[in-house]
Amino acid sequence: MILTHIIARIQNWLRVRRNVEILSQLSDRELSDIGLSRGSIEDAARHAVNA
Repeated sequence: MILTHIIARIQNWLRVRRNVEILSQLSDRELSDIGLSRGSIEDAARHAVNA
């Protein structure tokens, strides 16, 4: 039970990291086109995983 919870948290963290990596590769213009800025990448990545 606890192990399952830990694994799920690690998987979520890895998804957030991957989303941050992908979004960070976009140009400022591309980020602006989708309504993001460099400062909001982390929040957007977390929101995408937790949605």
